[in-house]
Amino acid sequence: MSYVSNRVLKINVGFLLADGPGHSHETAFDIPEVRVADDLTLAYVRGPLRLSRTKEGILVQGKLDVGITGECYRCLEPVTQNVTLQLEELYIYPPQPGAELVVDETANLDLAPLLRDEVLIIASRGLLCREDCKGLCPTCGTNLNESTCDCVQTAVDPRLAQLRNLLK
Repeated sequence: MSYVSNRVLKINVGFLLADGPGHSHETAFDIPEVRVADDLTLAYVRGPLRLSRTKEGILVQGKLDVGITGECYRCLEPVTQNVTLQLEELYIYPPQPGAELVVDETANLDLAPLLRDEVLIIASRGLLCREDCKGLCPTCGTNLNESTCDCVQTAVDPRLAQLRNLLK
């Protein structure tokens, strides 16, 4: 696999820290496949960010489109899904013990942990290849989007067999 290092998600904000509260800077991302963390690689990260200096640190606001890759939770086919993340988080400066999102001593803020958290929350719902995905046959494993099988029509869960009599 070839992907961009997550170092591209570190932004030097020293100029904003020096300018003081009230100043802001706009930037845009257009990053190809990037390894955000050991357990997350995104197909792309695109969109504008606004970085604003506050008394407490740097406020990050933006709307990023990210490509989440994985397997469809119904049919297990590979899928890349576009997701729009609305970000609004404060990176604390100077760093304080226990704070998760901070501007470090070298005036860098790292978007990777924020992106990872946001994407994992969205991905926990599962990815779908398409809204009407039929999934896999529970008996033989046939992908029902590509073909049909005989076991879907004939197999009945024994616990539900009595309900079939109501249809007659």
